[in-house]
Amino acid sequence: MNVETSVRVEDKLFYNRYLVDVGRPHIKVRAHTQPSPQLLALLKVCPARCYELNDKGQVEVTVDGCIECGTCRVIGEPTGDIEWSYPRGGYGVLFKFG
Repeated sequence: MNVETSVRVEDKLFYNRYLVDVGRPHIKVRAHTQPSPQLLALLKVCPARCYELNDKGQVEVTVDGCIECGTCRVIGEPTGDIEWSYPRGGYGVLFKFG
């Protein structure tokens, strides 16, 4: 009987590397006073946990660990809550395995 140990997503993400394009983030959150339901959903669904609430109760994004999965693009871009574009060539996530 072969028993596999479980691996957390955070452990897998640790192997990836990111080349940050300083001053040119590929995701921007629209200015807001109160977050929409879509922005609040991003706090939970982003696998890299790039979205968080600041002290004022607004949603902020940190693109440094973004794996460019597109989840936030599907949820937040159609409503105009975020602006999403591909990072410039050579920047962004650098997958170690695959």
